[in-house]
Amino acid sequence: MAVTDVEYPVLGETSCASLLEQLQRIWDEVGESDEDRDKMLLQIEQECLDVYKRKVDLAVKSRAQLLQTLADANVELSTLLSALGEKHVVGMLYIHIAFGQPEKTSGTIKEQLAAIAPTLEKLCNQKEQRLKDFSDVQTQIQEICGEIAGKLNLNDEVPVVDESDLSLKKLEEYNAQLQELQKEKSERLHKVLEFVSTVHDLCSVLGMDFYSTVTEVHPSLNDSSSVQSKSISNETLSKLAETVVALKEDKKQRLQKLQELANQLIDLWNLMDTPDDERELFDHVTCNISASVDEVTIPGALALDLIEQAEVEVERLDQLKFSRMKEIAFKKQGELEEIYTRAHIEIDTEAAREKILAIIDAGNVEPSELIADMESQISKAKEEALSRKEILDRVEKWMSACEEESWLEDYNRDDNRYNASRGAHLNLKRAEKARILVNKIPAMVDTLVAKTRAWEEDRGLTFTYDGVPLLAMLDEYAMLRHEREEEKRRLRDHKKYQDQMPTDHETAFSSRPSPVRPNSANKKGPRVNGSSNGTPSRRLSLNSHQNGNRSSKEGKLRPSAPVNYVAISKDDASSHISTSDTIPATP
Repeated sequence: MAVTDVEYPVLGETSCASLLEQLQRIWDEVGESDEDRDKMLLQIEQECLDVYKRKVDLAVKSRAQLLQTLADANVELSTLLSALGEKHVVGMLYIHIAFGQPEKTSGTIKEQLAAIAPTLEKLCNQKEQRLKDFSDVQTQIQEICGEIAGKLNLNDEVPVVDESDLSLKKLEEYNAQLQELQKEKSERLHKVLEFVSTVHDLCSVLGMDFYSTVTEVHPSLNDSSSVQSKSISNETLSKLAETVVALKEDKKQRLQKLQELANQLIDLWNLMDTPDDERELFDHVTCNISASVDEVTIPGALALDLIEQAEVEVERLDQLKFSRMKEIAFKKQGELEEIYTRAHIEIDTEAAREKILAIIDAGNVEPSELIADMESQISKAKEEALSRKEILDRVEKWMSACEEESWLEDYNRDDNRYNASRGAHLNLKRAEKARILVNKIPAMVDTLVAKTRAWEEDRGLTFTYDGVPLLAMLDEYAMLRHEREEEKRRLRDHKKYQDQMPTDHETAFSSRPSPVRPNSANKKGPRVNGSSNGTPSRRLSLNSHQNGNRSSKEGKLRPSAPVNYVAISKDDASSHISTSDTIPATP
């Protein structure tokens, strides 16, 4: 049989039945036996079963993969929810798998996957953002911790983020930690900048290189680097603090050294009378002689070259002082003698100057030691003069009162004092004041004696006035004053006796000179130690008192009246008796 005319069905219309029918026709044409036909059909059935089995196996595998994907998606979803700290997801379908099959009410596996996919994608995106946020925060924390620890190069070290906890609470904890670290960094940076500023000011005053000083502490402290890049580690802060302490101590020592040099310069200048124009060259040294450490802020005020310059000048003046030793020593001796002179203390000036010359010529004593010894003597002389000042002031007042007493005595002996000539009223006013002052002399003497005795008892020394014991002077004055008062009393008694004599007796003796009106030869009565009434001079001698030769004192002539005394015309003969004799002495 020919098979060319067999009509094959269209492929789209082919089915198992049509193919089996076509196969039957082919077998009929060929003449296949029934046994072969059965074998062929059995083989076809077996092949079909194999194909179905393969398809079923593939379907089972696909379903298992989908179930695993769904399970993984659920696990991933749960993990993301746990990591992100989400308690629920709107629209989330919780899948329950029983025996590997999803529940019918929950939809097909693909439907479940389709339902989970958007939420899962959203959570994955959220996780990626959280990971970025955590990484940024942890990176900043790591950088600040590295700066505090002194490790600035940490850019290559990426912080490891714990993906098991990406919750907002954990992120807030990291942010809080970051804020605390940023605050600490700001405080540390502020301290660093304060230290750097202090170092800059100290280096400026000390004349030191600021950049090299801070670079030794840490290279990042140089001004060329940005503020944020400066080291804030504990080590840097510690080194900066130590540097500041060291610079302050150096500043203190330099200031002390400079002040010592300034004092030496001033002492040497004063010693050698250095002119002002030479002193002005070192005003920058002496201007800080009494300044405190904090008050010295001028740049270069404590530079080493400035101190060396002052040291060189002090050394030069020291050498100059050695060459001018005699002049300086005699100047100091003159100052000492002036103090003793003002204090009315007698010293052997010639012997002292000869001793100074001998010491300088011998060269056994350093000039500075000699000057220091003389300055010590000057200091002691000033102390002694100060201890004598109160008594000397009272002596001056006493002597001034005695001078007024002498003037008043001369004034009272002048017969012309009441004449209306020019200047009479001035003398009259002075006489009134002098009488008041003279009445205070006894009290002055008593107080002066008490003060002098107290001074002598306190120091165990004799108080001398220009070499004369002051108490002896006062005793002599008191004795002479007493004698003068007795003489006045005798004159008054004699005058009273003469006034009571009969008139004929006056006529009989009228040719004799009256003791009340002495003649021109002895008109001026006795004056002791340069005064007519026992008034002490500015420099008294006790030779006459010690010899007991009062007749020689009484025989002396009175000196002329004081310069400011104005002569007036005579009055009656009895006016030479002092009117102050009738005024009681005031204490």
